[in-house]
Amino acid sequence: MVTKGPHCSFVLLAEFDIDSGAQLTYQFPQPLGADEGLLAHLMLPDGAERHLEDWTIFFLNQTPFNTIAPVLALETPEPSDDHSGTEGSRPELIYVLNLVRTKHDKSVRRGAVVKAMAVCTRHPFIQIFKPVLLLALDDYFANPSQDCLARLFDTINSMDISTAPVMTRFEKLIMRASERKDIFSEKFAPPKVPHTAATPLNGSQGSQTNNQHKTTSSSSSHSSEESIVAKNRNPYNGSAREQLAAKSSTTSLHQQQHHPSSPSDSSFSLGGSAVWVNDDSVILDSQVGLAIGGGPGSVASGSGTLASRGRRSTDASSSSSSGIGTDHTHGVPIPTASDSQLRSGISKDTHFFQTSIIYKEHHLPIKLPLATFPEEVGDYSLIQLIQTFSTPLVTVTGPLHPHLHSNGSLTHPIIILFNALITGKRVLFLGHNIPAGQVANYVLSACALGSGCGVGMRGFIERAFPYAGLAGGEDWASTPAYIAGATNPILETSIAWDLLMDIGTARVVAHRDIHINFPTTPPAIGPLLTRQAIRAENSGASEEEIARIATRDKETSQKTDFTAKADSFDNIFMEDIISAITSRFGENVVRLRFVEYVVRFVRLASRYEEVTSGTTKLYYPSAALAEGSLGSGVVFPDEAAALKELAANASRIEGWRRTKLHQYCVSDFQVFLATSSIKGFDLAHQLCRLRFGKNVPDVEVELITRKIAENVRSHEQVVELLAHTPLYLGGLQPLSFCLFHQQEVVREATLDIFNELRAHPVGVMFLQTLNHFQRYAYVRQAHAREMRSRDQTQQLIPPLPYAARTPSSRSEVSLGGI
Repeated sequence: MVTKGPHCSFVLLAEFDIDSGAQLTYQFPQPLGADEGLLAHLMLPDGAERHLEDWTIFFLNQTPFNTIAPVLALETPEPSDDHSGTEGSRPELIYVLNLVRTKHDKSVRRGAVVKAMAVCTRHPFIQIFKPVLLLALDDYFANPSQDCLARLFDTINSMDISTAPVMTRFEKLIMRASERKDIFSEKFAPPKVPHTAATPLNGSQGSQTNNQHKTTSSSSSHSSEESIVAKNRNPYNGSAREQLAAKSSTTSLHQQQHHPSSPSDSSFSLGGSAVWVNDDSVILDSQVGLAIGGGPGSVASGSGTLASRGRRSTDASSSSSSGIGTDHTHGVPIPTASDSQLRSGISKDTHFFQTSIIYKEHHLPIKLPLATFPEEVGDYSLIQLIQTFSTPLVTVTGPLHPHLHSNGSLTHPIIILFNALITGKRVLFLGHNIPAGQVANYVLSACALGSGCGVGMRGFIERAFPYAGLAGGEDWASTPAYIAGATNPILETSIAWDLLMDIGTARVVAHRDIHINFPTTPPAIGPLLTRQAIRAENSGASEEEIARIATRDKETSQKTDFTAKADSFDNIFMEDIISAITSRFGENVVRLRFVEYVVRFVRLASRYEEVTSGTTKLYYPSAALAEGSLGSGVVFPDEAAALKELAANASRIEGWRRTKLHQYCVSDFQVFLATSSIKGFDLAHQLCRLRFGKNVPDVEVELITRKIAENVRSHEQVVELLAHTPLYLGGLQPLSFCLFHQQEVVREATLDIFNELRAHPVGVMFLQTLNHFQRYAYVRQAHAREMRSRDQTQQLIPPLPYAARTPSSRSEVSLGGI
């Protein structure tokens, strides 16, 4: 886990005084150098006395008015590299988690005591600090002193995440789309042996100060993480690949039979193949170097080991009797106590890194999420946001604006919010008499919604103010395209906004002056796209008929409502989302759908730029299959559908192109081209052609499979391929259909791809998601290839004398004779 400093940068404490108001009492370990009055009002939100407890979130180093300037050089803000040089050097964003509590006490003047404690950190997953912050604030109420802040500071910085695996972008995408709790378990280091004599932490822990958090410096943590990643990746780049390449030699024929990851003849037998039997024990054997239920080599020793291993049934519904159980709910192997070398994450959940901290003898388990992106802050909920603004009680008022109402008056409120976010409108979430923490969660959810959970776009968190009050309102309200949350209803009339999202009354209001603030003209490409779409649908029509149809459609839309269609793509998409929520699908499913939606929007915008200006820097240029060259760009069912979708999105694409988000996407795509492991062609386009294409030519299928087989040779390339085949979209099914292609060259290329995948644990997991028919086709063809290779080798090499044969080869001869 890469960190640029301690886990906790500052600890703040604020109190409310009946005479002087909100006061910032303590700043540890040193003053931040920011406006103390502003910090105190952010920590003590409006109406905090009406709630016994409330959580608020705010950020530092966003704008000049909340940028910190520490006195000492201990915590000098470091330049942020998140923008890839698009904005020069700017201080790194600091996330602040604040807990405010009200305790009623009749002995005090106001009848209650209100105190707030905040933790400032560089980690966006701030929710992991909630348990320890609860204990620390309780400790301060019992013993109000600065020692409580020092104790909290040192406790958080003593958290050890040096062995947390560093996930790449594509590994995160795979992990997010997988429900398997042992995904990438090979990247975790074996658990450390606990110390027998641990130093107890007592009430005098506050004296143990600066020595603890120095051990978590960024340099030591980063070096240890790189070594762990190197250890985990060496097996992929070396041993498994070398054994696959050396299988044609005489010496490797006997070695590969004992290697559980190589596709040997015996490993493809009914009892030895993890792909065919859907048996995870083979994966575990390759990771640990231990055969479950037998000695080394028992996995690949042929049918003679089936009785000793207790082979599972072919549907993997029965549990093995050799030391591994199966969770029938998730199909995940459960290691027993004998598997001492396996990390506990296999029996828990590798989506999180398990660690802990100790606060005053309280052992607090911590689960660090490993698949989050910088645009995801806190424990947000897209389901809550969608449900609030998708009920029949939602009212949408205000003038219609092309940037917001992409489907006229029938635009869904969530789509209006999405359009406002991506086109740079000022969005205000208002929650009167609602806890500030809930309002902040709506703001964070909106940032995740617009960015596609950080996968599709970025640039939302830097202009987000999860809680914004009257204090400093002139400053944050002047931030272009802000996304703010407030609890004071006065802000509805005292500041400028473009879209108001009222949480309490479910109102969605577009400001009456939005056309003045954002004047628009109809895209010149709109009528052209409409005429081209009509021409594509009516190929035999004359130009006069096309003009008459276009004029009739224009007059009809003017009489009713511009571009309003009940069956628009966005409306169908939101109906699917609401149906999934109603059917009790989880938060992760909704997030994945919005990731797909935002990524599709960016690629659609690249096609729009090509149509309007002839070139694009957002994505690969759109091109069809040419002489020996694969196609690229976004994929549409046909040209008519492409033109219709472009015309429907023209206005909001034009608004989006004027924002910083567009600049970030351009720079991000250049970074992707430079860092991608699979280069030279648009992998996503090829897989979409196999998944959605109609009547794809045999030449194109052959070229696609051969190109993928040639460019998937390393672990990084395997991961990138699997990231483009998420399980919720069918996984490897588009490629598996090529196993049944009429041309042998296509089947052989697909076999090469699957053999490469099978050499990696994550690839085996994806192969296991295929149905029995597809798995059997792969195993059968791979078995036939192995037999052909063995027959050719045995014809070239004379047989060894019986006395010179190894014991394993003698047993094979005797078994073969039987």
